[in-house]
Amino acid sequence: MVATAEMTTVPAGWLRGPSFDLTFIAGVAAIALLSGAVVVAEPRLFAPILLLDLWLLGYHHVVATYTRLCFDGESLRRHRFLLFGLPPLVVAGVVLIYLGVGPWAIATIYLYWQWFHYTRQSFGVSQVYRRKAGGLVDEKPWLTKAALYLLPLWGILHRSYQDPGLFLGMELRVLPVPGWLVDASAFLALSVLALWLVLRIGSWLRGRLAIAHSLYMLSHFVVFYVGYIAIDDITHGWLVINVWHNAQYVLFVWLFNSNRFKDGIDPKARFLSTISQKNKAWLYFGVCLGLTTLVYLGIDQAIGQFSHWALPLTLIVYQSINFHHYIVDSLIWKVRRKPMQQTLGIAS
Repeated sequence: MVATAEMTTVPAGWLRGPSFDLTFIAGVAAIALLSGAVVVAEPRLFAPILLLDLWLLGYHHVVATYTRLCFDGESLRRHRFLLFGLPPLVVAGVVLIYLGVGPWAIATIYLYWQWFHYTRQSFGVSQVYRRKAGGLVDEKPWLTKAALYLLPLWGILHRSYQDPGLFLGMELRVLPVPGWLVDASAFLALSVLALWLVLRIGSWLRGRLAIAHSLYMLSHFVVFYVGYIAIDDITHGWLVINVWHNAQYVLFVWLFNSNRFKDGIDPKARFLSTISQKNKAWLYFGVCLGLTTLVYLGIDQAIGQFSHWALPLTLIVYQSINFHHYIVDSLIWKVRRKPMQQTLGIAS
């Protein structure tokens, strides 16, 4: 009874509140896992589900990044190089790889870089939840980090050992990984995860469980396990991770912008602050989806003008967008920066 009473006084550590956070954690994970279950049961549905993922989430999540880069004058001035200087460099790099090494190299880079990008995003979100918990997380930071990273490491080593040959219809060449290394990574990941679970159960029994952080970590473990290990087909497994990552990113950017302009319309960022008001989420997502449709239909139309080069151009253009996005994200979402902490309402 004492433990129960203490539990009711411990803050859950939500980013916004139960409704948003349970959608962000459980809802997004459920959609991702359901997508994977459907395509495993009926592979012919992969194409339509992938199309929905790309148009509603994937392309949208890239466009959402630009709400941080150029939707107001201050952001545009601060990120001028990322908007105008970096893209030509990325495109040039992708073209050189395509011509100098081959299309398979782009697919291989994408496999490993997106794995790292997805893992890093999840780590960043987990850090926000950890700080929101206000000191309730009992285990040392290194243990949380080890638990979070080791399972994805097991996953990418497993995919490398599989050496599937194809990924998203593209030739794939993987790093050579022996079976014993996969087994060792699995043992280490599961051992650390077991220790993490024991410590969290102990926190729960003492009435000190960081609810939101614990739920998020559990969703991370489940999604990465299913996406990289449980589903045998690499492309079907990738769909689970991709849906989860994209939906999570879209919601997190909205949360950031909503927090940034929580005091009302900012004359210096009138457009972005207007669509980012808490009671206008429908407007924010509508604007982003509208821009997504215009931008990506324009890209597809432009590529379509070069029918003989459509396939290589599609690979170069879309992977350049992906790689540019990965670089930008690594620079603009650093939780250790004071402005980021203030906007998200977390302790330093």
